[in-house]
Amino acid sequence: MKILHLDNNHPLLLNQLKGLGFTNHEDYTSSKSEIEAKILGYDGIIIRSRFTIDQQFLDAATNLKFIGRVGAGLENIDCDYAEKKDVYLISAPEGNRNAVGEHTLGMLLSLFNKLNKADREVREGKWLREANRGLELDGKTVGLIGYGNMGKAFAKKLRGFDVEVLCYDIKANVGDDNAVQTSLSDLQEKAEILSLHTPQTELTKNMVNSEFINSFKNPFWLINTARGKSVVTKDLVEALKTGKILGAGLDVLEYEKSSFENLFTSESMPEAFKYLINAENVLLTPHIAGWTVESNIKLAQTIVDKIKAKFC
Repeated sequence: MKILHLDNNHPLLLNQLKGLGFTNHEDYTSSKSEIEAKILGYDGIIIRSRFTIDQQFLDAATNLKFIGRVGAGLENIDCDYAEKKDVYLISAPEGNRNAVGEHTLGMLLSLFNKLNKADREVREGKWLREANRGLELDGKTVGLIGYGNMGKAFAKKLRGFDVEVLCYDIKANVGDDNAVQTSLSDLQEKAEILSLHTPQTELTKNMVNSEFINSFKNPFWLINTARGKSVVTKDLVEALKTGKILGAGLDVLEYEKSSFENLFTSESMPEAFKYLINAENVLLTPHIAGWTVESNIKLAQTIVDKIKAKFC
C-alpha cells in the first residue's frame, strides 16, 4: 500500500510504516488541486491540518482506503462522505490528551495566581505583592463540557486538589471516579470554573455566547483548549467587562485560520481581540495545548499503531 504524507510529522511515522511494508511518499508543498490530480495512486493519506478533505477530493481519491489525521479531531475531513466511500478514518486523541490536560491545569493555576502579570511587573522593577494576591483552587467546583479523551485527562490532573468536578457530555454514562456526570443546567448552577473539551461540530460552534454565559449562576473562569469557534469572542469580552467571566485562558480563538498572523496588523485585528491581548485577566497561547515534545512522538505512534491494527 502506498501512503502520501501531506504534513511533516515525527520521523517515526515514516520509519515504522516503512518497516511494516508500506511505501511512503512525501509532498508538503503542492497545492490541493495538484494533490487531487495524483491522489488516485494512493491507498492512504497522513495529514494534520494542511487543507480540508472534502467531497471533491474524496471523489478523486478512487483507491483511498484510509486517512490518518495526526491530531485529536477530524473536523477538516468530510467524515460522512468518507465513510460512504468506505474510507477508514483514524485520529489520535490518545496521543496528546495528557499534554492538553497539563496545559489546561497550567493555564488555570497561572490565572489564579496572576503569574504572567507578576512576572512582567518584576521584570519592570515593580514589587507588587498585594496587587498580585492569588486564589486557591481547593474548594472550587470545576465544570467540564465534553468528557472524552481531553476532558478525562484534565479531570485526572485535578485529582490532587480538593475540588468538585462535574462533567456534561451529549453521550450518556461517561462519568467516572474523577468527574460526576450531570445535566448542563446543574453544571451551570454550580460551576465556578468552566473548561471546554469539545470537538468542532454544528452543536459546539458559537456554543459559548451571551445566553450561555448568563445561564451560569456564579461568575466563573473560562478555559478553552478545545476549538476556538466554540466561543463567541465579542460575547466573552462583554462578560469579562461585566465580571460575569472572571478571567479566561484561551489556547484557541475563533479567528484561527491559515493567515492567523494577519490579525496582528492594526487594519485587520478585531476589536474583541484587541481587548483580549490587553486584559490582565486573560491568558493566551497559540493553539499549543497538545503541542509538546512527548505528544509529537505519541501522536505519530498512535497513528502507526492504528494503521497496523487495521491493515497488517
